[in-house]
Amino acid sequence: MKRLFSILALAGLFVLSTNTVNAKATTANVVSNLTTTVAATAVMLQDEAPAAADRSFQQILKEMYIKGGAGFMSFVLICLILGLAVAIERIIYLNLATTNTGKLKQQVEDALASGGVEAAKEVCRNTKGPVASIYYQGLDRAGESVEAAEKAVVSYGGVQMGQLEKNVSWLSLFIAIAPMLGFMGTVIGMIQAFEKIAAVGNLSASLIAGDIQVALLTTVFGLITAIILQIFYNYIIAKIDSIVNDMEDSSISLIDMLVDHKK
Repeated sequence: MKRLFSILALAGLFVLSTNTVNAKATTANVVSNLTTTVAATAVMLQDEAPAAADRSFQQILKEMYIKGGAGFMSFVLICLILGLAVAIERIIYLNLATTNTGKLKQQVEDALASGGVEAAKEVCRNTKGPVASIYYQGLDRAGESVEAAEKAVVSYGGVQMGQLEKNVSWLSLFIAIAPMLGFMGTVIGMIQAFEKIAAVGNLSASLIAGDIQVALLTTVFGLITAIILQIFYNYIIAKIDSIVNDMEDSSISLIDMLVDHKK
């Protein structure tokens, strides 16, 4: 009986040691495989990192534009190009229309005192900008009366304000249309995604990922276009307000100069 128990104990120890060796071997294999996978992933990431870094911003933007679809993205791009064209034209015009009103006022006042109205008109003819044009119109009616000169200044001031605000309404239109086109692309992309879900009968991320990507990209580009044009629009409006304030202040100064000249 003791010999039987001894044999059974030896057999149990052998099985236990065998299982322990197998478990250690399995664990070693798992660790080895995991290490190999991590190393391969690290190599892949190292290979892809330079490729992503080599791409320029223009290439990334071009890829996103192509992924967004040529349909709605083209309309958004047209809004951006036309809006920038209008904004640049207005900025150039307004900068050329800006006048040193203090210097002009002093020159007109000196010309009135030394050479009369004709000398002051000559100064205005040689000066660019709406303020000089208003001065010229007021001086041109100075021979009639101060009231007539004041009416001419007010009337021509409205004309000059219209010239300053020319095409600005188109810029505001592009600001409003760009995000609308982006949102329309979003809605159409979502409709296409739900149509695919309804046709297949199951919800698969790979099935609708492309349509959702198109929807989001059109919205992003529409909002970016609107933000860029809005910045230019606010600058243009502030520039127009500054010139209009100079026009109003200069008009009052001109009437005062004419009144003093009549005395």
